Amino acid sequence: MSRAPALAARMGRLGYGAASIGNLYREVSDEAAEAALESAWAGGIRYFDTAPHYGLGLSERRLGAFLGRMPRGDYVLSTKVGRVLEPNPDFAGGDDRANEFAVPDRTVRRFDPSEAGVRRSIEDSLERLGVDRIDLAYLHDPDVYDLDRGLAEGLPALQRLRDEGLVDAIGIGTNDAAAATRAVREGELDVVMIAGRYTLLEQPALAELLPTCAERGVAVVAAAAYNSGLLATDEPSAAAHYNYAPPPAAILERAQRLAAACRAAGVRLPVAALHFPLQHPAVQAVVVGSARAAEVQENLARFDTPVPEGFWAELREAGLIP
Repeated sequence: MSRAPALAARMGRLGYGAASIGNLYREVSDEAAEAALESAWAGGIRYFDTAPHYGLGLSERRLGAFLGRMPRGDYVLSTKVGRVLEPNPDFAGGDDRANEFAVPDRTVRRFDPSEAGVRRSIEDSLERLGVDRIDLAYLHDPDVYDLDRGLAEGLPALQRLRDEGLVDAIGIGTNDAAAATRAVREGELDVVMIAGRYTLLEQPALAELLPTCAERGVAVVAAAAYNSGLLATDEPSAAAHYNYAPPPAAILERAQRLAAACRAAGVRLPVAALHFPLQHPAVQAVVVGSARAAEVQENLARFDTPVPEGFWAELREAGLIP
């Protein structure tokens, strides 16, 4: 029986994604990361998602230091498996900018979805986080490496960890809707985290992933609701990130059309972007993150801003959403 309903009830509808406090794109001080997490907690967020991938463990260490002061039963914590961190034998003072993280590359990532690798990943994450259990473990981006092996080895390994009580629930976290759909069909998952593929801008998860999750009782967490930043401001610009890179011209044009429609309806584009995924009944929560306290507070305010009745129908009639 899926553990999704009970877990979703504890998550709430808005979660904090901790990639930014792993120095995604830029260096962030410990003090700034702490302030961002304080703002999230003060605003009522109780679901926090991280991964070893985020800053080569920095995100987990910072998040763990913060959550260590909070009652363990008051929050839901997720991390990810599939990438094991190992010492970099070639470290010569370099950094991880090639993977968009401003941290020294003293360690390297190694794809290992085997049961031994998954167990080691969880053990290492527990140590970095300073907790005694993980609420939710996701298989992270197996499609980036070897999807067949990732699903064949990683999903059964996670199922065994869940059966043993080492994690409460399991899932997959990916940017690929087809990979996530396959994981739901082949595994016994509780949750899918789909990043950037069910947003106001684009909805490839709508065709198969969301119906499959609804049919099987798998909760969906929609991450990257701003498509890595393109929808995070009222006026999308070519300087923003889309999928961690500059936006293609067609994508930017579509985002600007959405912004114009929002402006005409008196709705700010980031408000619409944050609310859109939750219009689908399979989506239980939206996850956004920032390492700036002011941006976290702004996201909370956006989430609390109601969207006028009839707004989604107007976008549908304009052909801007399905």
